[in-house]
Amino acid sequence: MTSNKDVYASGAPQDGTDLRRRNGPGRHNGAITPSKEEIDDKKLQKPKSPSPSILSTLDEYEFLAAPLIFTLLAFFTRMYKIGLSDIVTWDEAHFGKFGSHYLKREFYFDVHPPLGKMLVGLSGLLAGYNGSFEFKSGEKYPEELNYTFMRLFNSAFGAVCVPLAYFTAKEMNFRRSTVWLVTMAVLFENSYATISRFILLDSMLLCFTFTTVLCWARFHRLRDQSFSIEWFIWLFLCGISIGCVCSVKWVGMFGTALVGFYTIEDLWNKFGDVKMPKVELGQHLVARVVGLIVLPLLVYMFSFWVHFLVLENSGPGDAQMSSLFQANLKGTDVGKDSPLEVAYGSRATLKNMGYGGGLLHSHVQTYPEGSQQQQVTCYHHKDANNDWFFYPNRSMPLYDQEQPVSYVGDGHVIRMIHSQTGRNLHSHAVSAPVTKGDNEVSSYGNTTIGDDKDHWTIEIVDDAASRDWSKIRTLTTSFRLKHTSLGCYLRAGNVNLPQWGFKQIEVTCVKENQPRDVYTHWNVESHWNERLPAGDPGSYKSPFLRDFMHLNVAMMTSNNALVPDPDKQDDLASQFWQWPILNVGLRMCGWDNNIVKYFLLGNPIVYWGSTLSLGVFGAMTAWYLVRGQRGYDELKPAEIDQIHYAGLYPVVGWFLHYLPFVAMARVTYVHHYYPALYFAILTMGFVVDWMTRPLARKDKRIEWAVYGLLYVLVIGLFVLFRAIVFGMEGDNKQWRHLKWFEKWRITD
Repeated sequence: MTSNKDVYASGAPQDGTDLRRRNGPGRHNGAITPSKEEIDDKKLQKPKSPSPSILSTLDEYEFLAAPLIFTLLAFFTRMYKIGLSDIVTWDEAHFGKFGSHYLKREFYFDVHPPLGKMLVGLSGLLAGYNGSFEFKSGEKYPEELNYTFMRLFNSAFGAVCVPLAYFTAKEMNFRRSTVWLVTMAVLFENSYATISRFILLDSMLLCFTFTTVLCWARFHRLRDQSFSIEWFIWLFLCGISIGCVCSVKWVGMFGTALVGFYTIEDLWNKFGDVKMPKVELGQHLVARVVGLIVLPLLVYMFSFWVHFLVLENSGPGDAQMSSLFQANLKGTDVGKDSPLEVAYGSRATLKNMGYGGGLLHSHVQTYPEGSQQQQVTCYHHKDANNDWFFYPNRSMPLYDQEQPVSYVGDGHVIRMIHSQTGRNLHSHAVSAPVTKGDNEVSSYGNTTIGDDKDHWTIEIVDDAASRDWSKIRTLTTSFRLKHTSLGCYLRAGNVNLPQWGFKQIEVTCVKENQPRDVYTHWNVESHWNERLPAGDPGSYKSPFLRDFMHLNVAMMTSNNALVPDPDKQDDLASQFWQWPILNVGLRMCGWDNNIVKYFLLGNPIVYWGSTLSLGVFGAMTAWYLVRGQRGYDELKPAEIDQIHYAGLYPVVGWFLHYLPFVAMARVTYVHHYYPALYFAILTMGFVVDWMTRPLARKDKRIEWAVYGLLYVLVIGLFVLFRAIVFGMEGDNKQWRHLKWFEKWRITD
């Protein structure tokens, strides 16, 4: 007898009937075989893929969603309650005023290049502002001035920094979690958010610094695609960005130096590649010169060209420019109705033709040492103490208005008499107060008392309007004044006197005869003489390149003169060592309970974490160098490349932006650290990314726990200190919980 088990095992039916007939159509040996109808039905049905989860969708589209979300948050943190305070806050008093000059088209002078201030002027133009407000510090904005729009325009540059940081971190080959950390560090950096909310240059400076780093990082990633269209695009974008950042503030030149170091290293490596054809090496060199030197210089010069084009009217900065430049401004008094040729008895102002030169000046104050005679300086502001008379020397007859007019010319020995004090321009064998190798120049005696040390010989150097050098002409003639007795030449370099000389430019008598030294060249700027007919000396144009150089040297000179005054205390100033450790903040306005207050202070975890990362990177680099020297070969070429370009270069960028403020003598404030802070943040991103890679390989959950803690700290501290960003209203005492250190003067 056969069991059921044997039957199912053999696949035979118990009753002997045919299995196919027994099981019906589509069944064979216990398996289901689809019928023709079933097959046709299945052909009509599309296969269903498993529905994707929300997390997998977000993961797939992170490259779109993340930068969009970060950008929206950036605009919120930079623009929320931006119009709350209706008073001129901190340096809005300066840069708002400069914007007004563009709207009124009045020439002004400042130590910074013009691009950022032109953008401020553009914001005012778009806001319908007419340039009439004076932007006095602490003054309330008038109703007709849409200061909120001007601030919004400015804050957009600060907001754009956040997506720029995101894409830069991606180009540096950081993992996604690190990319988010770097972006959040920029997004929730309180000082970045605060300073972006006002009419200042710093958000523009940061924006173009960020674009420069992004373009450099992308260009480096394309190093294996040399001379491709994309390679050229990013090379030229980097050059344009360098030109823009340098056109906002000269601090941008430190970022230029970083790209310069990279370029030198890149070309040096290519030079060492013996397989590379020399023609290709030459092409690389030419491409770098055009893209990273010529193009930035053209952008920088173009900003000045527009600056000169817009500011066509006479304004408060005229005296910093050459006489010919001033004479071509609308509404100027320089050269207007001035007699063309200078005669004895003429009253005139003498302009130094060196770059940044001022007007020959004297005042009743005396030198505290040396001869202790009346001071002679160079001064950029126009006043009556700049006026001098051309007089005959002591061997000639006294000047007599009744006598025929006698013109001053080449080779004449003259006296220059100060109009306000009646003293003679004088020099003697006494060392100058600052430049000890030169002779002191002073004002001495009067029209009757004096000696031959009051005599100066005129040496004409050039004339922009005539080949006839026999006479001195207003504006167009450049000449030197040689001391007849000592043989030295009247000179005004870019050396500033101490406080006792009011920080004005030192005037000396230089012993070396250097005809090409433009600081020994002078011209007559303004000229008055009732006995002479009016001329039109301002009909000659001043060349752009000369004006460009002249203004840049003047900016450099004035910037170097911004040194701390030992007799005054600047409560807003700070020292370089205080910035990386967040030792100090800055009050941006008055601290009364009835006004909205803003305190410039960074996010503690961002500052301390980024500063700590600089030290950690140094220790990590030393560790790998020592191990490499001992024969340990633990780093792959790709890892070495990552340390080099994503770690070392941000550290170099930090040093380039930080160390100059250690060395410079000028007064410094906390916002001077902000470009350097960005490179410290990138360094922090690299260090965290590198240190957490073992965790990522071991357990992703541990890695995300570490990053999650960092995210919470960055966001949490921003929220805790949000009031210093969005504005502190009411009694100062309610913010005492934010005063962690004595230097954080938030409450008192």
